Amino acid sequence: MGKKFSVACSEDERDELTAAARYLDQKMNSIQRSGKVIGLDRCAIMAALNISHELLNLRSDAGLSEEFESKLKLLQNKVSSALHEQKELKL
Repeated sequence: MGKKFSVACSEDERDELTAAARYLDQKMNSIQRSGKVIGLDRCAIMAALNISHELLNLRSDAGLSEEFESKLKLLQNKVSSALHEQKELKL
């Protein structure tokens, strides 16, 4: 969506975090193109809801390992921190 964020992570997490950011960007762009949601914040919320829905479906279909859940929570925290920092910068 044309926004760049700096998120601190260890070297071994960089590829996964980059992949997660790309996936989120794709979801947000898709939502924006649909024309049903306006604004970066709303697109981010809708994308988060869609991704959460996908995750819940995957969990119920196959179950997730504890390691995967831990990594997912770590990525969620990093994205949340980046969004919070961006919001603070606007204030």
